Amino acid sequence: MIRAGADRRALVFGATGFLGRWLIVELTAQGIPVTAAVRGADSADRLSGWLGRHGVTGDVASVVVDFASEDLGLAADSAALRGVTEIYNLAGAFRFGMSVDEAVRGNVASARRIVLLAARLPGSPRLVHVSGYRVSSHGARPAARSAEAYARLGAYEASKIEADGVVRTTATNLGVPVTIINPATVSGVGATGESDQLIGLAANLRELWHGRLAALPGDGDTFVPVVTVDHLARFMALVPTVPEAVGQSYWVLDDDTPPLPDLLQAVAAHYQVPVPRLRIPVRLVKRLPSRLTKADPETLSFLSSDRYPTAPAHELAAAHGLTQPETLPSILRWADHLAAHRFGRSRGGPGRGFASYAGVHTFGLGDAAGRTLVLPGLPVNADTWADTVDAMPEPARVLDLPGLGMSAGDERRWAPWLAAVTEGRDGLHLVGHSVGAAAAVEFASAHPERVDRLTLVAPAFLQPAPSLPTRLVPLTAAYLRFVTASALSRTLLGSEEFADALESSVVDLRRPGVARRIARLLARGARRRTRRALRQRLLAFTGEVHLVVGEHDPLSPEALAALGDRHRVTTIPGAGHHPQLTHPGELADAIGTTVASSLRAG
Repeated sequence: MIRAGADRRALVFGATGFLGRWLIVELTAQGIPVTAAVRGADSADRLSGWLGRHGVTGDVASVVVDFASEDLGLAADSAALRGVTEIYNLAGAFRFGMSVDEAVRGNVASARRIVLLAARLPGSPRLVHVSGYRVSSHGARPAARSAEAYARLGAYEASKIEADGVVRTTATNLGVPVTIINPATVSGVGATGESDQLIGLAANLRELWHGRLAALPGDGDTFVPVVTVDHLARFMALVPTVPEAVGQSYWVLDDDTPPLPDLLQAVAAHYQVPVPRLRIPVRLVKRLPSRLTKADPETLSFLSSDRYPTAPAHELAAAHGLTQPETLPSILRWADHLAAHRFGRSRGGPGRGFASYAGVHTFGLGDAAGRTLVLPGLPVNADTWADTVDAMPEPARVLDLPGLGMSAGDERRWAPWLAAVTEGRDGLHLVGHSVGAAAAVEFASAHPERVDRLTLVAPAFLQPAPSLPTRLVPLTAAYLRFVTASALSRTLLGSEEFADALESSVVDLRRPGVARRIARLLARGARRRTRRALRQRLLAFTGEVHLVVGEHDPLSPEALAALGDRHRVTTIPGAGHHPQLTHPGELADAIGTTVASSLRAG
């Protein structure tokens, strides 16, 4: 029997993958040294960086393997393999649309070679092989290749079935102690939702988020189960210590996962996006062309009402004190993480995530504890402020206003939403950009006890009124709904130089209702009555006010005359209406100057 701690040493294949990385986190947290099998020095460096960012300080070495070689490029007496007590095979090609040859190389040949390696190592190390929960639905898993199975199921699933049979047969013939783990769809970390795996169910969530899911696939009993990555990692780390697990298969999944249509409905309600009313039965989904379903044909066999023999895994987990996180909350945290990180397309950064304020599903980034709160303008989003917020001397948080960017709701929720955001806080520094400046002034006027300072960046109500086309809501909405990042960059900034920085804003403009809301706000902001009321509220505010404008986007003469000398104005040379994109450092300095002067005065 393998004992805990220093008596163990793990060799992990697939160490750089999603599950592999979190398995290493778990193993090192238990004090188990790890050797990570990687394909090259670059892979080792990326893994080391990721582990460091996730607080791993334990013993992790790496060894380069050659999956094309029969012996994996590893000698049994290699120093890197000395003392290995357990081998985890998480390696494989997890992708739909592969050729048969690619799938066989990635999932079958590599699995067989890992079993052969286990047979060569001294001490008879335990092999833990990760298969898939759907293998049980296909009966016996023969080691021989089945052309029919590859044609019917697709290369990915058929290769996993074949690999399962190859591992069992080879391990039995060579006397290798093996345990098979059959996980469901692996979702994010239970407590945080963190995940960077984007295929399978995550793809459905992406389509739902963007409003592209026309119908809910499946029936009331369609079961696509999930399991959180941290629970799966804990279960896998446990298995080598259990003698009776040798020769066993464990289906590790959450039996309480809602039926697929119900799961998607729950996520849609949480996202506060429209819920597709139409449900398409599985038998019909499988008959429709993929151009209509937007589903890879290989994923359709996962739409099943099958249930799985989970009792042995549940009993083993319970006997050793392992419990799965609560089902729906962990799914919703996973859904939030995926959306907040734009389904793998964001650059990351601190504080990215969603929170609920006054019932509004709200996106933000930066330091949630900071006293500086940034409200972005139109038609851009919080992401365009990331560089500025990073460069500011004081901790700051930027939030998409309700109905804009990635936040739910609409402009009718701004007042109660901002009251909820700032509840229990005072001494705030509100930074409002363009229409965000209007929201900041409205709130400061209603809650002067909470706001010490206002920094208004390119405040639209103090600048020349927009041209007539901007006031035509249908025209503006249509333009924004279909504009490209390059075209938006030309419109806002006069060149295509900032197209990449505006890509996320363009994606948000495609979300249901966002372009229409922005068009409505632009038209409303052009009204004389609205602009006059905002100026009056600003003049009545007794706290510190700092106006920041670009050289090419000045305040109107009318506004300057109304304000007089009461408010300080900073002009950023060379900037226009969006200095957070063109001059983030200078803008951060300008905002920070206000903070620093206030601190000195205090």
